[in-house]
Amino acid sequence: MYEYMNGKITEIDSTYIVLEVAGIGYLINVGNPYSYSIGEDTKVYIYQHIREDENTLYGFHSLEEKQFFLKLIDVKGLGCKMALPILATGSINGVIDAIERENVLYLKKFPKIGDKVAKQIILDLKGKLNASASSAPIDNYDELIEVLQGLGYKLPDIKKVLPNIKTDTSIEEQIKDALKLMLK
Repeated sequence: MYEYMNGKITEIDSTYIVLEVAGIGYLINVGNPYSYSIGEDTKVYIYQHIREDENTLYGFHSLEEKQFFLKLIDVKGLGCKMALPILATGSINGVIDAIERENVLYLKKFPKIGDKVAKQIILDLKGKLNASASSAPIDNYDELIEVLQGLGYKLPDIKKVLPNIKTDTSIEEQIKDALKLMLK
């Protein structure tokens, strides 16, 4: 079992990257391959999926992403190929928030996730992900920035108020706090 690999990105495709480590190129399936750059030296956290007819590597930018992926594939009816696109958004906290609020529509926007699987994700994971959410406040800021830009605020103005936003609150509370600070 691999934990992570350090190496150089030598190839990028629509669903995978090739990471060269000590002269060996490893094909690693990733959620968003275009977040990597060819020639980049990087650390990729690895999950090795072994079945009778399959030995596949899945890669992640952070240990938190990997741990979230492992929780997703524990959901009944949700395999690796269905869980990986959920991580492609880059906002783990957005997905966790949707699970906690039982937002089936948000979960159904991911490929191959229908009504039944979305409800199963909520059933299996609701209330079990709060520790992950509080350990990664940075991802929450990405969603907050996106929402504020959608409301017409400029990035430099948004970045000025971010240090004053509490990271241990929901995205809705963060938006309210940010809007109050922007209006001052």
